[in-house]
Amino acid sequence: MKEKIYQMLIELTNGKNSSMLLKKMTTSPISKKFIRSYSKVYDINIDEVSRNLNSFTSLHDFFTRTLKDEARPVIQHAHVLASPVDAKIEAFGNISIDTEIIVKNKPYSLVDLLGSKERAQQYQNGQFIVFYLSPADYHRIHSPIDGEVVRQYILGQKSYPVNQLGLTYGKKPISLNYRMINEVLYASQRQLALIKVGATFVNSIELTNRTRNWKKGEEVGYFSFGSTVVMLFEENAVEFTENVVQGCAIRMGEAFANML
Repeated sequence: MKEKIYQMLIELTNGKNSSMLLKKMTTSPISKKFIRSYSKVYDINIDEVSRNLNSFTSLHDFFTRTLKDEARPVIQHAHVLASPVDAKIEAFGNISIDTEIIVKNKPYSLVDLLGSKERAQQYQNGQFIVFYLSPADYHRIHSPIDGEVVRQYILGQKSYPVNQLGLTYGKKPISLNYRMINEVLYASQRQLALIKVGATFVNSIELTNRTRNWKKGEEVGYFSFGSTVVMLFEENAVEFTENVVQGCAIRMGEAFANML
């Protein structure tokens, strides 16, 4: 019953008008007044922000902030993947032979997530990890590895919440939300998928690197609002590091997997 009520309420509020209103509120110059209290409520370390708080023009401008270069050192070992975002590790594990992953006790089909049976089978018996970005997190996305983008495409239209309530009671938001998918070749023709999932009624995922070549640690885009990143790996491609623990925080640039 809770699940049905939640889904009904989300459907009622998730529309073009509500999205436009949210965008208008957060990009308004008036919203600038809330930046300092926002940073205190979410315990954001303003010392690592690249600009003075007074220089931000709106709450959205602050939300998509950049950081000082030294704030996020990137693991340099060539065979170690770096976290693409600041986030909580929501889930990780094995991809089944039926190309499904389990998040919050719900099965997600990679065919739905990737939009193609052929692409889903690429990751059969592989591994996955889900990074959840809260409103407090740094929302820039960085490349986890040196590689070549061989495919980029967009699926989905609406964006439902991907927070605890959304994942527990929502209609499988990870595989149904608006999402931008990059498939990247790395390390002698291995392939991974980096899936940027929109959230909170807003589909805005902005690219800042439109080239085919990604370098580990470089910025490739950002989320306009809280969201999620899902990564998929082929069979026998990676092994997660000891710091990958469900519910634990990870910072952009920190190791999360070793290549096999």
